[in-house]
Amino acid sequence: MARPTVKDEDFMGRDAYEKQRANEPTRVLCTLTLDDATSSSGIKRYMLGREPVLALDGEPVTDGLGRRSYVTSAGSGPSVGSHLLMSYLPPALAAVGTHLAVEYFGERYPVSVAVAGSTPLFDPDNTRMKG
Repeated sequence: MARPTVKDEDFMGRDAYEKQRANEPTRVLCTLTLDDATSSSGIKRYMLGREPVLALDGEPVTDGLGRRSYVTSAGSGPSVGSHLLMSYLPPALAAVGTHLAVEYFGERYPVSVAVAGSTPLFDPDNTRMKG
């Protein structure tokens, strides 16, 4: 992820970094919510990470460089009432409300993009710390 600004001091790799920043991103870090954790046999399943992200038609999601999207990490989000997954998605799919699927134990589970970018899902304005 690119930082908002580049420091004034010179550093090794600055030219390459500035060149890379000038390009549009090929993928965006997103927070996904698990919409339904129920398997076909009625058992609740919760992803742990490394599961493939799929389009609703079952096709693998890939970025502009042909890299497939996977769940990078996952865990319970009790404060938001959902199981949360992190994944890098192509910019065209990195929009709040986009519906996708995650394959887990040979079954597809519906997920939705809850956040596109590095903003946290819980208390995004940091109001709990300010109050």
